[in-house]
Amino acid sequence: MSLIIKTFECRSDNYGFLIHDEATGECACVDAPDAAPIIAELDKAGWRLTHVLITHHHDDHTAGIADLKRKYGCTIYGPTQEVGKINGLDELVDHNHTLDLGETRFEVIETPGHTLGHISYFDPASKSLFCGDALFSLGCGRMFEGTPEPMWEGLKRLRALPDDTMVYCGHEYTLANARFALFIDPDNEALRARTEEARAQRDAGQPTIPFNLGDDKKANPFLRADDPGLVERMGMQGAEPFEVFAAIRKAKDNF
Repeated sequence: MSLIIKTFECRSDNYGFLIHDEATGECACVDAPDAAPIIAELDKAGWRLTHVLITHHHDDHTAGIADLKRKYGCTIYGPTQEVGKINGLDELVDHNHTLDLGETRFEVIETPGHTLGHISYFDPASKSLFCGDALFSLGCGRMFEGTPEPMWEGLKRLRALPDDTMVYCGHEYTLANARFALFIDPDNEALRARTEEARAQRDAGQPTIPFNLGDDKKANPFLRADDPGLVERMGMQGAEPFEVFAAIRKAKDNF
């Protein structure tokens, strides 16, 4: 048996994800941006929610927790380091913890920076990564609470996953990220190809999420802060990779 993953829009630019374990019928949503569209998708599929996997404490990822818990009695999982910032957590998880959804076992990966306790969930069997706002297609989350070195280390953990991993991130930011990426890395053929693909997807009314991690490793400047060519283009030869990452993140913030 395998997983069925449904992707749908929430709020203005969030994505919601439902993960259904076919063997047992257990079902999880990743984050809870808004209860209403999650409930609508569950009703449409005929699934009952058993788990909610929270990546971080921001309201656009947690606002639906109370309503979902009230309706389904589901178990809410979330990061230990953010326990005081997220209401309704039942189970706390940390880096290298695992949690089961029926026959599916998710690994928890520490990905701080966007928030201090941000975590991601990875299923090695299906090679599916649910990373909230840690990593985006051609981008990464704004560094609201963390510092560059731990955030870079978290992104390296994600980068180390298999190339054929499919990435489910929290927002539809691909074309905005592409504009910045092309600004600092205009000669990157993989980036240009991914940008054209994303334009075609959006023109057709399709999501750009999920995306292939192997493609993103070649195109996303935030995953390439140790690439000699990009380091040279940034004029930061001899700098530590996390310092290059910090410079790229600052440039994006001001773009």
